[in-house]
Amino acid sequence: MTFQSLGLADELLKAIEQTGYTTPTPVQQQAIPAAIAGSDLLVSSHTGSGKTAAFTLPSLHKIIDRRPAPGAGPRVLVLTPTRELAQQVEKAVQTYGKALRWLNTACLVGGAPMFAQVKQLQRQCDVVVATPGRLLDHLNRRKIKLSDVEVLILDEADRMLDMGFAEDIDAIVAATPAKRQTLLFSATLDGVVGNMAARMTRNPQRIEIEVAQQDRGQIEQRLMFADDLGHKSRLLHALLGEDGMNQAVVFTATKKSADELSLSLQEKGIAAAALHGDMHQTQRNRTLDRLRQGRIGVLVATDVAARGIDVAGISHVINFDPPRQAEDYVHRIGRTGRAGRDGIAITLSGPRETGLIRAIERFTGDRLAVHTIAGMEPSPRKPSGPRPAGAGNGGRRFGNGGGYGRPGGDSRRNAGGYSRDGHPTRSERSHGDRRDRGSRG
Repeated sequence: MTFQSLGLADELLKAIEQTGYTTPTPVQQQAIPAAIAGSDLLVSSHTGSGKTAAFTLPSLHKIIDRRPAPGAGPRVLVLTPTRELAQQVEKAVQTYGKALRWLNTACLVGGAPMFAQVKQLQRQCDVVVATPGRLLDHLNRRKIKLSDVEVLILDEADRMLDMGFAEDIDAIVAATPAKRQTLLFSATLDGVVGNMAARMTRNPQRIEIEVAQQDRGQIEQRLMFADDLGHKSRLLHALLGEDGMNQAVVFTATKKSADELSLSLQEKGIAAAALHGDMHQTQRNRTLDRLRQGRIGVLVATDVAARGIDVAGISHVINFDPPRQAEDYVHRIGRTGRAGRDGIAITLSGPRETGLIRAIERFTGDRLAVHTIAGMEPSPRKPSGPRPAGAGNGGRRFGNGGGYGRPGGDSRRNAGGYSRDGHPTRSERSHGDRRDRGSRG
């Protein structure tokens, strides 16, 4: 199948040709014709499946032949969970709409000056890409009207709900016309996502895509046990110095930890930078540009900030703090193994984090292979019990000293919101999580 067979306008086909793409992905093959036909869509597809083009191209096709009346609001509205993803989507719209010289876009995200966005909205905007919180701010201030929206797109709907945007999304949807077309993309279409989809779609066509194994980069998943925070830091420094390390994303539980860990790496001569929701948008953009240019070797990030990062050169993902939600593990390790390349995902587990590891293994259905670094093995402790049943690694249990008692040594120091055992305190975790969710995208 070719893009020419999908029914797209010539202007869009020329733009696609200039990008170098020749064959549509499975999600594009199914979603584009269905969207052009006018159906509401519920699409389950994962990162890297080509979903951005799957909703961008048919949306531009729909508005290509008809200019809006002066003073009309946007005709296409895209909601995304994070600023970085919103910027990527706007860039895709501009790329595929290159031949449409009249096309104007606006990107409304938190962390950017309101007045600059208001100025954007004062011109005729055909496509608006936004995070829910910032868009609602503009809507409440009457700086934008959504009564002319013809296509509403929710990208990564599951993640927006996880971040607490359900009420914001409901308020935004209520401001759009009932006769709009709705395209919802999500990693899963069940549970709360399914309930939301039932409220805002009409007789939707359901499309579920499983990315072919041969199209994925292979991601080797490893587990390393640490006695305490100091031990974790030593393991991290050793890993970053290994052969085969190109670029790495290191995940921490809180914004404060990201700042402090990146500073610690910089002091050791490592080209590292932090990325989190408290940074100004200009600084975030500059950091991501440096990462793509290869000037940053290690990006230390929180879950929300790293969402949507697509850099083929990331060879390693290191979970300095295991994710508190098992679902986030899949999104984290998906930052490596991009563009068909192989990658390595390493999770560092402290004494009191084995429960999080068990949750990850139950969610993925795989056991993480336990690795050690010679001379930096964890202290042997009394095992805390078997790991959950499941496939992989020959029925391996928590080995190499897995299942730990009270840590010793330098674990008593308190750094970066860590308790004496070297793990994020409950108050610090909750505070960091709330601030990441509440950063308005």
